[in-house]
Amino acid sequence: MKLVVGLGNPGPKYEQTRHNIGFLTVDRLAERLGVAITREKWRGLAAETSVRGQTILLFKPLTYMNRSGEAVAEVVRFFQCEADEVLVIYDDLDLPFGTMKLRMKGGHGGHNGVRSVIDHLSSQTFKRIRMGIGRPEDGDVVNYVLSPFHPQEREHLSEFIDRGASAARDYLETGDFSRVMNVYNQKQR
Repeated sequence: MKLVVGLGNPGPKYEQTRHNIGFLTVDRLAERLGVAITREKWRGLAAETSVRGQTILLFKPLTYMNRSGEAVAEVVRFFQCEADEVLVIYDDLDLPFGTMKLRMKGGHGGHNGVRSVIDHLSSQTFKRIRMGIGRPEDGDVVNYVLSPFHPQEREHLSEFIDRGASAARDYLETGDFSRVMNVYNQKQR
């Protein structure tokens, strides 16, 4: 079984904000897999499907970003899966908008949602798709991540989300995250 988690904040107020690019990307992946992430369970929204005979759970924690790990840990305990079977998709201030970086494991890089996942899984070995949103010019990170994308970003947002969903789907279809990392990390250069 594989668990794909998109990080974000629940509710219409946050729907189209930078911090919710993880939600937006996992929703796009769900569309491509022919499911909707609507089942309320484990303090989040879930959809179960299969890819090449393997069970896949798509998940959006509803605990708010800074407590995402609480809900993710509930799912991991329920399915008794290992941290390395978890893929987390989230926004990253350290990457320019439209840049994506896939990683096998690592620290939280200052991202409170990822910090919460690490803390509650007691592991850094989950896979990641970091979706670049860039940094604010004025240094006000909180307002920046909780604000909508600029019009010029919105012109390219759908394509960017498509790339993130494609990377996740390629991983689910091949099971080879190293190869998928090589392909998608190379495309940015």
